[in-house]
Amino acid sequence: MRDEDFLAERFEAHRGQLRAVAQRMLGSVAEAEDAVQEAWVRTSRSDTTRVDNLGGWLTTVVGRVCLDMLRSRRSRAEQPLEPEVPVPATVPDPEQDALLADSVGSALLVVLDTLTPAERLAFVLHDLFAVPYDEIAGVIGKSPAATRQLASRARRRVRGAQDVDPDPVTPARRRELVDAFLAAAREGDFEGLLEVLDPDVVVRTEAGVTTGALAVAKGASGYGRQIVGVAVPALVEGRTGIALLREGRVERTLAFTFVHDRIAVIDITTDPARAARTDVTLL
Repeated sequence: MRDEDFLAERFEAHRGQLRAVAQRMLGSVAEAEDAVQEAWVRTSRSDTTRVDNLGGWLTTVVGRVCLDMLRSRRSRAEQPLEPEVPVPATVPDPEQDALLADSVGSALLVVLDTLTPAERLAFVLHDLFAVPYDEIAGVIGKSPAATRQLASRARRRVRGAQDVDPDPVTPARRRELVDAFLAAAREGDFEGLLEVLDPDVVVRTEAGVTTGALAVAKGASGYGRQIVGVAVPALVEGRTGIALLREGRVERTLAFTFVHDRIAVIDITTDPARAARTDVTLL
């Protein structure tokens, strides 16, 4: 077996773990797939012959990729809601397609989005995947002591979120909120959108992140009036959301996370090829 084939085989053996790290870092299945692919590109260009613990080494590589992506999100946070940027298509593994909201709760998902990239990396790698502080420090570019402080600060905020009852939203209420969001977006009803959006709502697309109800409502009200095709409520990877259809095909999806009877996170898949592969059940 050629060296590159052997390395690819070893990488594939760790892919599930790397995807799990990336999903908890990024909170997005699509972005996690991109992060793992980038980790493979970096790995294939590196000399791993002296790496004793390949799994740990790969975890730090994907952590560094995610850190770069999170920092890039922050620099683009004020971008419009719907930039059209083509991205390479990837095929997610259904067994690993567990979103952060399912594994640690909707409230925590929102809290993680408020952490700095370094805090989030330190917390996720150490507390969820038991990576030692000295290894995380090399990824962040800080001392082990400073890295420990970052994780501790993140941990306090996470524990605070877990102590708060997020007022679980029933399936019927989730459907009502989605219907209200869709109606307001179609009509360009800015005030109507603000009524269903959490003040700190986060919208994620393949191209970046938009935060805050004002920015999200502005983008949604402008885009909703330009919808071509049919927009219908749907279950998107098991989450209440919206599917945009054109000629009977799923062209775009929106998946919602709810906290305190409001829409707190919206994950939007804008790439038609990726949307077509998404598990969608029309309601």
